[in-house]
Amino acid sequence: MKFVSWNVNGIRACLGKGFMDAFAGLDSDFFCLQETKCQEGQVELDLPGYTQVWNSAEKKGYSGTAVFARQAPLSVKLGMGVPEHDHEGRLIALEYPDFWLVTVYTPNSQDGLARLPYRMEWEKDFLAYLKKLEETHPVIVCGDMNVAHQEIDIKNPKTNTMNAGFTKEERACMTTLLGSGFIDTFRYLHPDVTGAYSWWSYRFKAREHNAGWRIDYFLVSESLRDRIESASIHSEIFGSDHCPVELCLS
Repeated sequence: MKFVSWNVNGIRACLGKGFMDAFAGLDSDFFCLQETKCQEGQVELDLPGYTQVWNSAEKKGYSGTAVFARQAPLSVKLGMGVPEHDHEGRLIALEYPDFWLVTVYTPNSQDGLARLPYRMEWEKDFLAYLKKLEETHPVIVCGDMNVAHQEIDIKNPKTNTMNAGFTKEERACMTTLLGSGFIDTFRYLHPDVTGAYSWWSYRFKAREHNAGWRIDYFLVSESLRDRIESASIHSEIFGSDHCPVELCLS
């Protein structure tokens, strides 16, 4: 099974930058989007053979997630079921006979870390949500998790230690998540690879210089460890300030 996740930074904009070519070329069984930035009816994608599930933010042009799946799910959950977290379309969970697929767009702590306290509440509740899902099936969780976990996951760690996405608090939350029984599939297979990033600022020619961050992930429950075949980052694909990431399971 092949899974792809991509923060498209606006699906309507990405459609004009080669999205459909990338979608066809990646040829995945499950294709997850974050930051779709659209409401119901604002975009229609012709994707024969795929079930489409969308979760839009109440605020127009903001946040949002989607999943396109070749196999129809047994059930769908939109959001965590926690009212304070469920207005921004950040979470979709699809149930299958032997796993849950979750796509997430984790809240950014923002400039000046204005939203860091909220982010900490989200992290606590999100972990509890995943562990609850895990009571019935193993979990595959993917998306823009808005944190570079270790120094190897960011080009300039020293100058970013107080910036959103690389604070000690956010990194500790990822450590806790992984310590609770989840595997970072890319690092599991590529523990020492450097320069592997999934997001680059539009400023300062960051992508041209590969001054990036690895903030897009595929995590899986420990029980799926032996099914991990490959995990990759498609930095050759443009269309957003993020690139797609991929996981293949047996």
